[in-house]
Amino acid sequence: MKKDFLIYKLHFTTPLHLGDARDDYSISLKSVSSDTMYAALTASLAKIGKAIPPNGDLGFTISSLFPFYQKDTKSKTVLFFPRPYKKININIEDPLVNAKMIKRIAWLDVDYFNKVINNEDIFLEHASLNTEYLTDKVIDEKFITSDVSPRVKVPRDYSVIKDATPFYMDRIYFKNYSGLYFIVSGDVNLLNTALDILQYEGIGTDRNVGNGQFIYDTDHIVIDLPIEKDTQFALSLSMFIPESKKQLKTMLTGENVGYDLARRGGWITTPPFNTYRKNAIYAFTHGSVFSKKMVNTVEIMGKIVDLSPDKEDVVDVGHSIWRNGKSFFVPIVV
Repeated sequence: MKKDFLIYKLHFTTPLHLGDARDDYSISLKSVSSDTMYAALTASLAKIGKAIPPNGDLGFTISSLFPFYQKDTKSKTVLFFPRPYKKININIEDPLVNAKMIKRIAWLDVDYFNKVINNEDIFLEHASLNTEYLTDKVIDEKFITSDVSPRVKVPRDYSVIKDATPFYMDRIYFKNYSGLYFIVSGDVNLLNTALDILQYEGIGTDRNVGNGQFIYDTDHIVIDLPIEKDTQFALSLSMFIPESKKQLKTMLTGENVGYDLARRGGWITTPPFNTYRKNAIYAFTHGSVFSKKMVNTVEIMGKIVDLSPDKEDVVDVGHSIWRNGKSFFVPIVV
């Protein structure tokens, strides 16, 4: 079943750094998690005085942000999806291709993604697999580049006198008109308002010096979703926080389940509480595959949690600090 989805494409006008859970500035990620983007959108709305709903839900759900290649404004976009945590049936006639090269694949273009979620075999006669992007389209395989430069870290707590610490910052750049995109489901009115602010605020680290700024436009993507009755597995395209232990136990049943976990937390960005950390929670990453009978072609599952520090023991920020664990799920055959 072919289903059309609305997507937002971010074309970056300045470099950006996307931190990992280890806060290792010398390495930048190449994608933005859905909960990180949702938090940035929420903060942008708060800055212009927009009332945030009491439950932190802005009325829409987004996927995580994935890379796309686009040579210029008139060229066709090549959109990539994360490789699901499942076995991919790749048949290659080229004897020079080995298992390590196949394992390196991290991103699938739409055509190959459709084959994977439908559990179809992928036949490649002469595959160029010295890259993490699997596509038969003509692209610049180095459309995302990085540059490591020295920086100086200033202590967050200004009341303590400490020497500045040197470190290295890895910033990524997108060639041509390439960038990151996300799928959205729901009412996009608040999303549009937030993006109009966020594009100038920037995303990622070092926004105060102009990093992570972008322009954006909208487009559509067609995914060939499995039409088999009683599809027994679901693929998460966002960060996912289960609604209950009962739901989690059911979704982890079966040997074909595959997933990864990431610790979600970080620093509070509201002045003057920048020296305090949020509470932390673990979430399942995009690409995770769960045991779940899909009633519809697309389902939204998960919950939004408040990571505000404990008021009695730490600090009262004065507002909730939401972490969105609602995920965009599509069916997958394994």
